[in-house]
Amino acid sequence: MKHFYLIKNPEKDGVDQMAEEIRRYIEGRGGTCRIQQPGQSLSRNPKKSYQYTDACQVPEETECVITLGGDGTLIQAARDLAGRQIPMAGVNLGHLGYLTQIGSREDVEELLEALVSGQYQLESRMMLKGTVFHKGQPVKEDVALNEIVITRRENLRVLKFRIYVNGEYLSEYKADGMIAATPTGSTAYNLSAGGPIVAPGARMTILTPICPHAFNGRSIVLPAQDQIQIEALGNDDSGQVAVFDGDITCHMMVGDRILIERSEVETVLVKLKNISFLDNLRSKLA
Repeated sequence: MKHFYLIKNPEKDGVDQMAEEIRRYIEGRGGTCRIQQPGQSLSRNPKKSYQYTDACQVPEETECVITLGGDGTLIQAARDLAGRQIPMAGVNLGHLGYLTQIGSREDVEELLEALVSGQYQLESRMMLKGTVFHKGQPVKEDVALNEIVITRRENLRVLKFRIYVNGEYLSEYKADGMIAATPTGSTAYNLSAGGPIVAPGARMTILTPICPHAFNGRSIVLPAQDQIQIEALGNDDSGQVAVFDGDITCHMMVGDRILIERSEVETVLVKLKNISFLDNLRSKLA
């Protein structure tokens, strides 16, 4: 790889210095490295199709996007650049990170050396697409790398859902919410809610209720090709929202449905050959 693009989280300490060090290293090896400028990030214009990174600002010749921040920074970049199929690598400047495996300065140098010398692997990660329907008409569509969550909008109240899989009625739930997670997202909110850890290369969708008000509120793992519909029940039109990767939200009224299915686009992550999923998992759980 020779052409790189850096996306940095301005809230992280030392991010500007790290970005400049990475740029100098890459350019010293004969590559090019552009750094996202503040004016190209943190845009919440509703007319835009992105939240933090405008894909039009990323040069066509870009061979790798490096994010500087945490898992959230990488996830936002993955969603904003969905469809570009540009490999991504994350440098963790935060706390716990399953996606951003690289943290120390020595690890960053190892990552950069691997990228410019071709000593890496590429790993495709499944994404979910969610479409919210109101009175049978689609009103919101977005993608998620980690999870799509149906949860309370404000007050502490129990929500009711009716779930269908491939058009067949599955069950009705009373819970604080419902998580539909990818294998990548299995170590995020899904794990905190008691859901299973799934190897990131798998292709499946994990349904995990949040604080279910029943004794049978267990996770359900479904094939990636299954279509899941979650219908909002009850009598409170202000009760629930659909949340994509903890960021984008869509208000759901009683009777609204969200269709969750495998997205046609995937996120491509850079994986160093000497760091396995089990290595990363073991270090985080320790």
